[in-house]
Amino acid sequence: MKRALILYGWAFAVMIPLDLLWLGVIARKFYVEQLGALMLDRPNVVAAVLFYALYVVGVVIFAIMPAVRSGNWVDATLYGAAFGLFAYATYDLTNLATLRGYSLTLAVVDIAWGVAVTCATATFGYLLARHFADLSQ
Repeated sequence: MKRALILYGWAFAVMIPLDLLWLGVIARKFYVEQLGALMLDRPNVVAAVLFYALYVVGVVIFAIMPAVRSGNWVDATLYGAAFGLFAYATYDLTNLATLRGYSLTLAVVDIAWGVAVTCATATFGYLLARHFADLSQ
């Protein structure tokens, strides 16, 4: 349990600044243009906290733990990319299928971001935890 919490902490510490930088600075204008009236004036903080809390659990279970078992950071990278693809594609393709005005461009960009941020979270979360903590427990 201690190891899982350490992995979670490092993964969380990687994902949050990356996603906030992406959504709040780098791609903010893109999302505003693409989503228009669908965007809230202010994000639903409770929903955002729940998303990040649960998503990072998924990253730990499906990407980082396999890397801990193998001792190979490449596993964190590959499984992180796969988890990001499946999770973000599920979200974006569902939106594309059900929401009027949800564009293919938005779906493709958001899926690509999901792969990138999840891959980085898994890889660097694993490497940081391995460097700073004893993962043998």
